[in-house]
Amino acid sequence: MEIKVRDNYRYAVACPTSMGIRITPVNRMAVHNSNMFYMQATSAESNVLNVSSSLGKECLVLTRFVKGSPIAAFIKGELRKRNINYTGVEEAPDGPWGVRHQFNIADSGFGLRAARVWNDRAGEVGRGLNAADFDTEKIFGQEGVGILHISGLIAAMSEDTTACCIELARAAKKYGTLVSFDLNYRASFWEGREEELSRAFREIASCADILVGNEEDFQLCLGFRGPEAGGKGLQAKIESFKTMIMQVKATYPNAKVFATTLREVLSANQNLWGAIVLADGKWFVEEPRPIDIMDRIGGGDGFTGGLLYGIVRGWEADRCAQFGWACGALAASSLNDYAEPADEKQVWAIYAGNARVQR
Repeated sequence: MEIKVRDNYRYAVACPTSMGIRITPVNRMAVHNSNMFYMQATSAESNVLNVSSSLGKECLVLTRFVKGSPIAAFIKGELRKRNINYTGVEEAPDGPWGVRHQFNIADSGFGLRAARVWNDRAGEVGRGLNAADFDTEKIFGQEGVGILHISGLIAAMSEDTTACCIELARAAKKYGTLVSFDLNYRASFWEGREEELSRAFREIASCADILVGNEEDFQLCLGFRGPEAGGKGLQAKIESFKTMIMQVKATYPNAKVFATTLREVLSANQNLWGAIVLADGKWFVEEPRPIDIMDRIGGGDGFTGGLLYGIVRGWEADRCAQFGWACGALAASSLNDYAEPADEKQVWAIYAGNARVQR
């Protein structure tokens, strides 16, 4: 593939993020009528790292923790289990009304009962994330990072995190690190900050080598005008996305890879799952096919994680797209938010549709 990771690095993928907790009712119950919950450490950005970390690559989370918090201790322990390094300042909690780690409360849905997500982020410690928290010269210059992954969620969370993401993107480019930017638009994050965030997202996008997002993300985050309404269905979405991305490519010539997932909800238990990637001037489309869902949260992050892993491995674009598709499907087959492949063989078996018992 035209895009290449720098030769020397310690961390295959790194990301700024605000780590938190997700609690999910067991047995696919709904939140409001369940009294048993499964707890995990989570964030959209660390979920992306998990594919590479599971497959033996060193990865790094740039974050903040609440000093002395048992939740912070739980998060650190879970990151260590997932082979993900972390660095970040520890902020004093300042009593029960001070900072804390976010809680994400979500069920998995079942059948025609859709999954529901409730974010409780008041006092979130990660909102104070600052580039000065990190020794960027050591991380990017001395140790080395293959890809810096930034999500629109952390980039839009607060004025501090916005500035932090811009500074980290600049530092990454200075030292030859590739920048991946998943636009990940959330209306609640943008409310009242539209003009400011539009400028910031354009600056991060101008640093990006890899841009991930659906048609709406590119319109709302970067101000592109969507094509005139055409036909309905996934094929129409594919053609519409292609038209959009050719505009984006002309505006952001530094970017060499563009990608998004394609999904259609049949039920909470089954989706049509596909993906589309533009790289090396060619389109690679994984036509949507049915996948069974245990918990769909994190499917898109799994796809991005698989795509970035392929880029780190130096694969051709078609293999990167295929691996990304399969890692997204793998994430959806787990109660955890992230894909955690046992090995590459398992991922390729998923891509091939081979669910036979492996002995």
